[in-house]
Amino acid sequence: MVNLEKFFNPSSIAIVGASDEPGKIGHILARNLLELGYAGKIFLVNPKHENILGKKSYPSLGAVAEKIDLAIIVIPAGLVEKVIKEGCAKVNNFVIISSGFSEIGPEGKEREKKLIALAKEKKLNILGPNCLGFIVPALKLNASFARGLSHAGETAFISQSGALIASIMDMAEKERIGFSRIISIGNKMRIDETDILEYLEKDEKTRSIGMYLEGVKNGAKFLEVAARVSVQKPIVILKAGRNEKSRKAIASHTGALAGDNQIMAAAFKKAGILSADSLEEFMDILELTAFLNLEKSSKGDSVIITNAGGVGVLATDAFDRKKIKLAVLPEEIKNKLREFLPKESSVENPIDLLGDALEDRYEKTLNALKEEKGGENIICILTPQIQTPVAKITQKIIDFKKQSRKNLLAVFVGGEKTEEFSIKLKNNKIPTFLFPERAVKALNKYFSFKEARKTIGENTAFQPDESRRKKTRDLLDEIKKKNRQILVFSEAKEIMNLYGIQTVNHWILNPEGNWDKNFSYPATVKVDSDKVLHKTDKKGLILNLKNAKELKEAVAEIRHNFPGEKIIVQPMISGGTELILGIKKDEIFGPVLVFGLGGIYTEIFQAVDFAIPYFGKEEIKDILLKGKSGFLFRETRGKVACDLEEIAQIILKLQSLALEIDQIKELDINPLISPGGNGPALAVDIKIII
Repeated sequence: MVNLEKFFNPSSIAIVGASDEPGKIGHILARNLLELGYAGKIFLVNPKHENILGKKSYPSLGAVAEKIDLAIIVIPAGLVEKVIKEGCAKVNNFVIISSGFSEIGPEGKEREKKLIALAKEKKLNILGPNCLGFIVPALKLNASFARGLSHAGETAFISQSGALIASIMDMAEKERIGFSRIISIGNKMRIDETDILEYLEKDEKTRSIGMYLEGVKNGAKFLEVAARVSVQKPIVILKAGRNEKSRKAIASHTGALAGDNQIMAAAFKKAGILSADSLEEFMDILELTAFLNLEKSSKGDSVIITNAGGVGVLATDAFDRKKIKLAVLPEEIKNKLREFLPKESSVENPIDLLGDALEDRYEKTLNALKEEKGGENIICILTPQIQTPVAKITQKIIDFKKQSRKNLLAVFVGGEKTEEFSIKLKNNKIPTFLFPERAVKALNKYFSFKEARKTIGENTAFQPDESRRKKTRDLLDEIKKKNRQILVFSEAKEIMNLYGIQTVNHWILNPEGNWDKNFSYPATVKVDSDKVLHKTDKKGLILNLKNAKELKEAVAEIRHNFPGEKIIVQPMISGGTELILGIKKDEIFGPVLVFGLGGIYTEIFQAVDFAIPYFGKEEIKDILLKGKSGFLFRETRGKVACDLEEIAQIILKLQSLALEIDQIKELDINPLISPGGNGPALAVDIKIII
């Protein structure tokens, strides 16, 4: 880990490119440091001026007599390397605001490459280039060209987009979310998101972390650090760039299924990260992590209080297919509610206080739920009807929050009549929403984080089988020597045998001549070629051949369609469930395991799940049961369920293959036929691309 303590807590700062001209970034930076209350020393550097904003200007960093903790560079890109090279004897922490580097193409990439070499040689910390800078509200330090300061708080925000920071700051002001640090990482030339996470891990002023990312620089290191940090502090990520069509994989089913978004989601889940689906949800979850204490909730049981039956029903609907559930209220609590609520009220959950409810009904209902049996999360809904004393009810909710350890959320459904009081609730650290669906969705994501992080770090050790690894690598090396990238069935089967994955019997028919074998029927015949990937699409597969005559006709047809290619015959496997198991080597996170519904409908239904190694049997069983393919492991209308233990064990064997053999780019077993306890699961078709 790089030492960033003086970087983000500097006692002295220099601005190279400070300006007297309003509107210029160097001018905004200088005013931010000079006028917002930063208590450290400030040095303005610009050889064209003797004074800037009434303060002495230095011709260079070297002209400053003392050591400097941080230098902010805002000059043309072509001059940056020279300035840093000359100034690194005086300072080793730099923020490069300047653009004109890798984001503009080859010329900029070359500039960045030289800077990286310089930074490594001189052991420099560099944030950026092409970034906004950073802000530390508690220090009244705005080392960026964003205007103003946010409220100080316990949420850190890291963003790959500088422009988004200004918007988030404005939205957070309205939502009353305070920040410990706001950091723009730009091109991530030297300091990246993982370095920042490591720093924030030990930052006592940071309790939760929000991140906007367009990509991850070092996947393995990021997962390692994020998994460690997320156990202590919630990490909420909004990932952009989910549909990168230019990277669409077409070589295999696995490649086509395991797109960037699915792999990133699997990675975030592996590390216990909360992943937001939209900017709106990102802000909602940030508000929860800023105001609530996750440790208070263990089961997610929730209670709704409402003065509007319709909105209560909508809130109830929002719990459908969520991990958090509506609490079942015990009779003792219902009896307490009956003591003061009108007979027309509902004492079930949701608790309907009726439209004429005054502040006393809210107060007494909240107090009745104070006990442990009254749910862990309370969602307090209000609609501003004519007789509703919004101000008094708001105060009762605030009073309850001060004396209760429960997670308390408010939903004030309205506009002008409720806005002032929503802000008051937020000022008292009560998450407040305009719509019940948003409250429930955010709370569910928040609770899911705690569930996911229970298994983080449980499975970290992997011991490779060196004998098996060598045999497999030797086989793949021989194939590479022949300038081939795709294995034929017999080669793939040999690898499956090494890893204990059973495959269906097969017989090879050479391109010429007849055969004298007695095959069992029904049978299947298929082309076995490294040039034909999707056999069904190319008519290279003929199924359900009932006798020798049909087999010979099928072989003749395939020989006609694929002259000179090998042909294999396999027994026709009937019954059972067709699964797909696969490996996809991702350039960021390494090997990813893919598994789910297989056969010809794999890419149509996409009922598949993803997992990033390393994982144990119980973890993979949990993913199988709770994922998109979970229905395959439950008996439905007489359909025999797949053997969960067996499939989990096969996936673990594939994991060993993925971790031991880095030459594999993609692997498909499609289908793997699972007979559901009536014999072993068999790999029928295997595709390995190296």
